[in-house]
Order: sequence, then C-alpha cells, then structure tokens
Amino acid sequence: MCVSGISSDTGVSMVNALRWWWGILLAFSLLAAARLVAPLPFVIEVIIFSIYTMGCNFLLGRVGFISFGQPAYLAAGAYGTAFYLFYFGTDPYVGILVGVLSGLAVSAIVGPLFVRLRSDYFALVNLALAGIIYYLMQKVLAGITKGDNGLWFLTRIASNPVLDLGKPGQFFIFAMLVAVAVWALYKYLDDSIFGACCLATKLNEDKLEFIGYSNYRVRLLAFVVANTTTALAGAMYAVYLGFVSPEITSPHRAPDPVVVTILGGTGTLYGPIVGAVAYTGMKDAISKVIGNWELFIGFLLVFIMLAGEKGIWGSLAPRLEKLFSWRKAGTAGGDGGEARR
Repeated sequence: MCVSGISSDTGVSMVNALRWWWGILLAFSLLAAARLVAPLPFVIEVIIFSIYTMGCNFLLGRVGFISFGQPAYLAAGAYGTAFYLFYFGTDPYVGILVGVLSGLAVSAIVGPLFVRLRSDYFALVNLALAGIIYYLMQKVLAGITKGDNGLWFLTRIASNPVLDLGKPGQFFIFAMLVAVAVWALYKYLDDSIFGACCLATKLNEDKLEFIGYSNYRVRLLAFVVANTTTALAGAMYAVYLGFVSPEITSPHRAPDPVVVTILGGTGTLYGPIVGAVAYTGMKDAISKVIGNWELFIGFLLVFIMLAGEKGIWGSLAPRLEKLFSWRKAGTAGGDGGEARR
C-alpha cells in the first residue's frame, strides 16, 4: 500500500509538472519549428525582442506602470556586455552576465526614485532617462563608446566547445534556452504571492497595505526584475550582433516594447511572443512594399484598442480554452458512454 501510495503521488506530481510546463514548451516548440520556414535571423530577432518586451509587459500588465524608457535598460545591458568584450575579455557568457548585472545596477539605482511616481509621470521620467542615456553614449562618453560609430567586437568573441555564440545556429539554441527560462520565471511569478501583490498594487493599493504588504517594496522589486530582464535582452543583442551603438537607446524607438505589448495582449504570458512575431513579421513584410510601415502598425493598434484592448493573444486565448474544453468534454462523454455500455 505504501509503495502504491508513493507511485500515485509521483504520478500526480508528474502530471502537475507537465500541466505547468506544457504551454511554455508548446509555445517555444512552435517557435523552433518556425525555423524550418523562416530565416534564422528573423527567428532570433523574435526571441530577443520577445524577451525585451516581457519586462514591459510585466510592468504594464501586472503593476500598471507604462514605461517609455525601456531603451535605457536595454542599453545598460548592451553596453555592459560591449564594454567587457571590447576592452576587457572575450568570453560571451561572462559578457552577458556583466550586461545583466549592469541592468540590475541601473534599475536598483533609479528604481527607488521612479517607483514613487505613477501614471504619466512614471512614463515621462523613464523616457527622459532614455534620452539622457542616448546623449551620454553618443556625445559625452564618445571617447569610450566611439559615438555613432559604435563598438565593434564580433571578432573578439571567443568560441566555446558547448555552444559557440559566435555562430548563429548555436546562438539560436542558446536564445531558446534563455527564453524558456525567462518564461518559466514569469509564469512562476504570475502564480506566486508576489505576482498577486503586483496585481493588487495596480488594482487596490489600500487593500494591499491593509493585509500587511508594502506597495513601494512590491513595485520596486517588480521594477528591478522587469528591467533586469530588459537588460538581458540588450546583452543578447550585443553578443548576437557583435556591435553596439547609441541607436539602441534612441528615444524614437521607445514606444516599440509598449506597442508590442499591446499588440500581443497586455499582461498575458504569451502576448510578448505573439506580439513580437506580428510586429517583426509585419515590419519585414510591409517595409518591402511601403517605406512608412509604422503607419500600418498604427492603424492596427487603433483597431485593437477599439476592439477591446485584449491584443492578439488576449483575444485568441479564451477561444482556444473553449476549444480544448469542448474536446475534453467530448472525450469524457465518450468515455462515460463506453462505461455505460
């Protein structure tokens, strides 16, 4: 009996683990399969862009912070990696770690000030930070950053016997593994008490304070986690391209992650992937026909907002859930019929 009880518990644990992971594994399996029909650079750009958007999606969907300053944190990660690979070392893994730590440091420095602001003020102060970082990298620190010419270090990236990040095919595998880990982290956060507190600080600050949690601390931790994720994307961009310039933090690119967040579905787990695929795909396809492809994206966003603000994945997810629930009900009904017969 004891052995059968242990086996039963193990089986239940395995089923629960499979249920927890299946959505993430399915999403990235489909993304990996896209490699068979789409160019490798397109798929890699989608993966990194979706990681970049994930931080903005968490801030906007869970905490209620709309940030137009994500390029600043993207640049913190990219330049942290670039400085290491251009001036100090050749190991791309160490470079990515340095980039992530740079983003963590910047977030921890400005976070205690920024999270005290709400709504428009938070958006504007982050946009101002992106402008400051852009000016610093382009003008003030031009002697170190090489200004608009940028830092070129592709030939300095050392090979690795496990995954050579200097080769696009192997970098794709690395990017997929990192993305799966990032989505697992955010799924865990969404299911955790911390995720519930983040949503509470957006919807009902007084109730969160009443049950003993600090709105300020919850927002600060969410801010640091989200923008460190953005820095990770910047570090990956740096290693993949082997080049970083001030253009990465240009303020005119500030709306991009917000646009992709809304396009995919604000606050949804898979919205950043769907939004990145749609945004990058439309950019590549439409730009071949018309020069001002952003105009088409603008009309699409207006349509999405008027249709209910759910985004592409936010609109598809309920329909997919109904489809699967009908199939399960049909299967259960069929099994019941077999049992009665």
